[in-house]
Parts: sequence; structure tokens; C-alpha cells
Amino acid sequence: MRFNISKSTFIFNTLLMSVILLCNSCAENKKENIENSVKPNEVIPFFQHWNLILGDGANVGKATDYDDKNYFYTANDANGNWVVFKSPNAGNTHGTSNNTRTELAQLKKWMPMTEATMNATLKVMNVATTGDATVAATYSVVVGQIHSADGHENEPLKIFYKKFPGHTKGSVFWNYEINTAGDDNSKRWDYSYPIWGYDFSVVGTDANTYPAEPKDGIALGEEFSYKVEIKDGMMHLTFTSKGHETKTFTKNLIASEYAKRSDIPQQVQQLFVPIGQDGVEREKAYTGEGLFFKLGCYNQTNGKDPKVNKVWCSGAETHNGDLQKQYADGNYAEVWFKKAKITISDDAISNAGYFEANDGLSKKTVYPSEVIPFMDKFKILLGDGTNVKNLVNYEQKDFFYTVIDGTRRWVVYKTPNSGVTSKNSSNTRTELQEKREWMPEEGGKLTGTCKVMQVSTSGDARVAASYATVVGQIHSGEGHENEPFKLFYKKFPKHTKGSVFWNYEINTAGDDNSGRWDYSTAVWGHDMSVIGKSKDDYPAEPADGIELGEEFSYEVNVYKGIMYLTFTSEGHPTKTFTKNLLKSEYVHKSDLPEQVKKLFVPIGQDGTERAEAYSGELNYFKQGAYNQTNGKSPEKNRVWCAGAETYGGDIAKQYENGCYTEVWFREATIGAGTPPNK
Repeated sequence: MRFNISKSTFIFNTLLMSVILLCNSCAENKKENIENSVKPNEVIPFFQHWNLILGDGANVGKATDYDDKNYFYTANDANGNWVVFKSPNAGNTHGTSNNTRTELAQLKKWMPMTEATMNATLKVMNVATTGDATVAATYSVVVGQIHSADGHENEPLKIFYKKFPGHTKGSVFWNYEINTAGDDNSKRWDYSYPIWGYDFSVVGTDANTYPAEPKDGIALGEEFSYKVEIKDGMMHLTFTSKGHETKTFTKNLIASEYAKRSDIPQQVQQLFVPIGQDGVEREKAYTGEGLFFKLGCYNQTNGKDPKVNKVWCSGAETHNGDLQKQYADGNYAEVWFKKAKITISDDAISNAGYFEANDGLSKKTVYPSEVIPFMDKFKILLGDGTNVKNLVNYEQKDFFYTVIDGTRRWVVYKTPNSGVTSKNSSNTRTELQEKREWMPEEGGKLTGTCKVMQVSTSGDARVAASYATVVGQIHSGEGHENEPFKLFYKKFPKHTKGSVFWNYEINTAGDDNSGRWDYSTAVWGHDMSVIGKSKDDYPAEPADGIELGEEFSYEVNVYKGIMYLTFTSEGHPTKTFTKNLLKSEYVHKSDLPEQVKKLFVPIGQDGTERAEAYSGELNYFKQGAYNQTNGKSPEKNRVWCAGAETYGGDIAKQYENGCYTEVWFREATIGAGTPPNK
């Protein structure tokens, strides 16, 4: 009897559990179906007016019956259903931007004189939790825009939300980007207006120090609304949020406030001018350009190094682009929209041209020859010893390629401390060599605008060449093949500022070139002879130096045997020098400068120069990154052998550990020498 009862109980319990599991399964399936069945277009039925760009760079077109679990879907809370836009710190993006987005872009464009409106109710649920607090764009997201489809494709409206880590409240502000006068858009800038909390220009004092929390700010998860109205060339903005003051603004889109340099606001002088973005605007601003709305989650935090651009490059964690790792530890932006609507004039026209120009652009290869179009006049030696003679439509991703820094495209020259180099050198280079050769009497001119992004972080401070790179040269192609001009950048570890100096190498008298030496002249900061007392002892940081990532320009103009040098950099005095290449100053031992006696004579380099210097010898220009830091023992030569880390020549490991040099050029020209001051 006991056995039968147990068996019956067992059967009953088994049946009961089966029923419960079946019911639970049905409930779960029902719940899952409800969640998956609500498409974004059912929450906000206006997606037929937009293309949707995802955080992986894809343009998925009209999102009328579409969702994506990683970027674009629906969620609900006590207030109902919301459309979620989500985008990581790093992934593929759209157009020429540094930043990822899951964002709608309007299918039609309209002129500022027509009527158009966009309004939305939203809440920001997350902004990136990592980045550099001194960078204005860090920890922020753009939730609505007006974008130009024509000209420079600039943005007369961007609505931001930004919250520093550790703060409860963030700021809402809007930016106006000038429609830069002329063809060069690299000097464009934004002017920022606070709505609740701060404007864009309020940043931290260092990478991890934040300003005070805004008292009137907006918390994550707190709703706010915006309305954008365009009529007769005027932009009218209204911002509302429960418990906060309603704010309104008006901006003229067809007549500029910023057409002269004297019009540049103080905020812009503080934030953008120091990085060279100091342009003026077209007098008629955005007149005659097709504009269109954008809405969603345009993440302003990225993983690019702040030394590239101190306004837009955040230095945030990206987990090398791993989407799920970024989502797991807060390195993304997420915005929920409850309501949104647009109205546009019947005169609006197709915006297809914008999408054709920008879809897939972030994946498109832009060659160095497209940025600096003189590459047909050069060949190149790469950091692995490869020689390439045809540089038109050529790149090499480890050494020679292009990047965008947030405002413009640059040509990158990169080379390790140890690799394969030319026959007469101990140092690697990714460096252009002019194909044409010319005598000093004939002359030539080379210009360049560059910024040094990296010099080796290992080396010996007693060695003059340690931590340095050469960014431009004149090289002789005959005789001793010496170098009448080398332009250096050098920065000691732990220093913020480095030095720019140029060296003249004598064209040694006689057949023995072993006594050759350089005389170094400071441009900004120290000359080459300023060294440390021991391997890790560094001299004082130069007060007037140039930082990594700071632009400077040079002109080397050889005319009738005289070399005229001009150096410029924003915020630094312009420097000029003259050197005779036809007649030597160093013919006798008594002519040796004190600097040379200090640096070169102790290692036996105490030669004199041919009286006629470089007269009658063929020369050529070089430009790029000629790394002066190498792994050779300083005991061999205390001027040129740096004793740096080379990881046995493993280039990838050198790049990973800062044992390389990297130089970016945005402009460069080559041509005939010209009379000075002309």
C-alpha cells in the first residue's frame, strides 16, 4: 500500500511539474513575443522619413519594420514604450567622423528660408564612463542635429547631453558650428550655449579631475524635450523639462556673426584657437545650402588619443572595438526616445547625394597622395626597409597611411626604433626622398605643416639623438653624402614639451668623413647639445617648447646657394635663419664652435669643412619620420647610439611599447627656390 501511494504521488507530482513548466514556457514565449513584436516604428511612426545609420557604420535605410538588438530596438518602463538608440565608443562610423552613431538622417533636404520643424521627448540612459576630462567632447552624446548636405557639410545645430563620472546631474547644451569661409574647413569651430548646466567649454583640470556638478543639471533617465523650428532663415529652439526652466534661443542661419577674426568669441579663443581652429564664417552663413535633421545617439566619446585633438579626441576605453565588452563596462551611449516628429516644406528635395558621398566613407581607403598631391615627385623608404618608387594611390598600414583627427586628414609616417634602413644609417625611417636632384646654386624649396605624435620613450638621456626624430632634410647625393639640413623634434620622457632644432652637418674636407659633425640651432626649446647627466637624468623642460600633437610649419628655401629657413607655430614666435651652402664657416680647427667641442670632439669627430661647403654637389629633399633613436650601445657613440629598447626588431612589440616615432603632415609642397620674402 505504501508503495502504491508513493507511486501515485510521484505520478501526480510529475504531471503537476510538467504543467507548471509548460505554463512557464508559454508565459516566457508570450513575454518574448511581446518584446520582439513591438518595432520602433510602432512607438514613433515616422521612420519612413529617414535613413538609419547604426553603430557599426551600416546604413540600413528606412527602419519602418526594423530593429537590431545591439543598436536599435524598443524598451518599456512605467511611462510606456520607448525607442532605444545605442552606440559604442568605437566601431565603424559614417562619413568623415571619428565617432560612432545610431542615428536617423533625413531623406530630404531643405533650404534655411523654407519651413521645417523637429521635436522630440527623450531621456539619456548612459554616456561613456571613461575618457579624458580635459577633452570637451568626452562623456557626451548628441541627441539631435541639423546637418548641411552641401559645401563643407557642417552642422548649424548639435544638441548635447554630457555627464562627468561621479556626478548625478549632467548638462544639456547646444552648439553652432560655423560654415567656414573658403575651401579649407580645417579651421572650423563650434560655439556652445548652455541650456541646463554647463556649456561645452567646461572641462576638467586634468584627465581625471572633474568640474563641480551643475546645480541645475539633468540626471541620467530624466526626461527632456526639444523643439527646432526653421522659418525665413531663422532657427528657433525651445527646451523643456519638468522641474526646470523652459529655455528658448534664436539663431540666424543666413547672416553670420563671425565673418571677421575680431568676431571670434572668447569661448572659442579658449577652446579651439589653441589647436589651430580659428577660422571665420561665410558672411551668408548657411544660405543656399541644403540642410537636414538628424536624431538619435551620436556618441561623442571615442578612443583616439587626446594629443591628436584636445577638443574631440577622448582617449576613452574601447576594448579594441569589441562591442560587447564596451557595453559590459559602460563604454557606450544610450538614448531613449518616447516621442518625435518632423514637418518639412513641400519644396524639400532628395538628400540622396549626401548618402552616396558618405556611406562607407569610413571604410574607404584615402591614400597619402590624395591628401598631399606631390607624392609623384618622391619615392619612399619604409621602416622595414621596403623601397617604393610610385607613391600615387599607395599606402602601407604599418608605416605610411592617412588618418582623420576630427577636423582634417593627415598623412602618417611611422617607424620603429629597430628595423631595416639605408646603407649609411643606423636609424629606421619612413621617409620621402625627392626624385629630382639639384645643386645649391640652382636651389629648391620644401615646405611642411606637421605634428609629431610620438618619439621613443626609451633611450639614454646622455645620448643627444635619443628621443628624437627628423621631420625634414636636405641630403647630398654626391661626395660624402652628408646633410646640410636636418630638422629635429626631441622630447624627453616625463616632459610635456619638446624641442625643435635644426642641424647643419659639415661637408668634411678630404676623403675621410669620419670626423664629420653637426652644429645645432634651437628653434623652440633646446638645441641638440642639451642632454642628461646620466641615462635617466633629464634636463629641465623647455619653457618655450612644442608638445606632442602640436602643429608647426617649416619652409626650407635654397636660392642661389643660400638656405633661408622659416619656422612658424601658433602661439610661438616665428623664427628665421640663413645659411650659406657655398662657403664654409668651418675651414680651420679654430673655427669649431664650443657646442661641437663639447659634443663631438670628445668622440673624435673634429673635422673641418671644404671651403666651398656643398657647392657643386647634387642634393635632394627628404620629408617624413627619420627615427633618431636606435638600439645601439652608447659606448660606441655617445651622440648617435641611443641604447633604446628594440624587442629584437619585433616591430609590433615596439609599437605596443612606445618604441617608435610617428609624424603627421597635413600640408607640404616642393618646388623651385625663390628670392627671399617672395
